[in-house]
Amino acid sequence: MRKTALITGATSGIGRATAEIFAQNGYHIIITGRRKQRLEALAEELSSEGADVLPLVFDVRDYSAVREQLTGLSGGWENIDVLVNNAGLALGTGPIDRGD
Repeated sequence: MRKTALITGATSGIGRATAEIFAQNGYHIIITGRRKQRLEALAEELSSEGADVLPLVFDVRDYSAVREQLTGLSGGWENIDVLVNNAGLALGTGPIDRGD
């Protein structure tokens, strides 16, 4: 049984590279990000290479959006084995230990 990885901030940089590596290693991957076009392009690219990809567009700073997107996962996507918390752009927000 293949494992599932969820990668936040997958539309560029480290998140994108991480998604590519997990896909190359046979994982089902859930990619998330704020930029819909980039996320869909990455999903299409990885799918064309044989990966099972589920793109979810949301901003991790929006708790209700995160909850809405992740609570309803089904069809084999709900069991996440690896979580890569990569999303950035926390400028102007409080320290992580005070985050919601």
